[in-house]
Amino acid sequence: MLLPTRTLDELHELKDLTSDAQGAQRVAFTPTWSCARSWLQSKLRALPLEVHTDAAGNLWATLVGQSDRTLIIGGHLDSVPNGGWLDGSLNLLAGLEVLRRLNTEYNGRPPVTVRLVDWADEEGARFGRSLFGSSACSGTLSLEETRGLLDKDGVRLVDALADVGVNFERLKDSGRELLSASAYLELHIEQGPVLLDLDLPLGAVLGTFGVERHALTFRGQAAHSGSTPMHRRKDAFLAAARMGAEIYSIAEAHGGVCTIGSCTTSPGIVTSVVEECRVTLDQRHLDAAKLAGMLRDAQVASQRFAEEAKVSVSWDRLWRIEPLPFHPELIDLCERSILEITERSQRLPSGPLHDASEMARVGIPTAMMFVQSLQGISHNKIEDTASTHLLKAVYAFDRLADKTVAWIVQQSS
Repeated sequence: MLLPTRTLDELHELKDLTSDAQGAQRVAFTPTWSCARSWLQSKLRALPLEVHTDAAGNLWATLVGQSDRTLIIGGHLDSVPNGGWLDGSLNLLAGLEVLRRLNTEYNGRPPVTVRLVDWADEEGARFGRSLFGSSACSGTLSLEETRGLLDKDGVRLVDALADVGVNFERLKDSGRELLSASAYLELHIEQGPVLLDLDLPLGAVLGTFGVERHALTFRGQAAHSGSTPMHRRKDAFLAAARMGAEIYSIAEAHGGVCTIGSCTTSPGIVTSVVEECRVTLDQRHLDAAKLAGMLRDAQVASQRFAEEAKVSVSWDRLWRIEPLPFHPELIDLCERSILEITERSQRLPSGPLHDASEMARVGIPTAMMFVQSLQGISHNKIEDTASTHLLKAVYAFDRLADKTVAWIVQQSS
């Protein structure tokens, strides 16, 4: 029997366990994240599941079915610092409730195998590499680009992984987890205002934006802030600051979104002209050609501002992913499931990244369901969704899982 109220109770339980007055603190590969993982494992132990952690640190729980053809339900426990209570965790706990219902209804042997996965470091908040666990599993992760990543305290990603028992050089061994994957489903809060503005609780996701994410480093010359005339300065911050305004013009021209999310300076003291300024730039669009155009315009602008400020600029790619559409038949099933719970639905793209993108990227039929976000806000302690909408989401997602199981059976016959 499906109990969506239990999912709501467990979401509050996890919030109380891993949040403080500033919001959720389940940043990947930290003690709070490990605590959340242990809590989830305690819930999984109540079911007849095979549970293990793969070579990339992803946690898998498997309900073995009558067929080895597999439905994967995915989500992530990790959060951004001071994050919201629902981002990621809703996916997993709704998926857990689906597993409970399937186990009871089919006496532990559903028609196909069903797996729940907690992807490691979906957010990329600590090292700047989103979808870490799912991209390692899909095989799209570049070890060369990732090996040198550091967090803000100078801790290497390689060492943070080792602390939780993950060998960086074996990350892609996790790919064997997808050998029998026949479909992938994910439920998520929208994180934006589309459903809110339409006064709709639920929507079917068409796919995810493509992303270009880079670090730009402007290099000038340190000099005394009191004795150096303004016209003689080689101020790295001046060029970086001009980029801050320029990205808004670039986004408007192409119809996408651009964000400078961080800025660090060196030597970083009030009495010195900035010698080095590093900013991170995130660009997103549904159209691959327009995304490429936004990147090209940003590169040209950075060079122009560097020359004007008498400094140099270099670019380092942090990560990229192409726009990824989801499976049309599963999108239809998602919308049908929603309409069985509520009168109207809406198909919409996803601006934020999700692990579902990596599954679609390697050809696994994928669908995603959104539930309305109050205020259209996420990655913030005020992130919230109406309880009535959360309950509807669990009901609708369960129906989508049922329909997808039947679809997998049909595909194999």
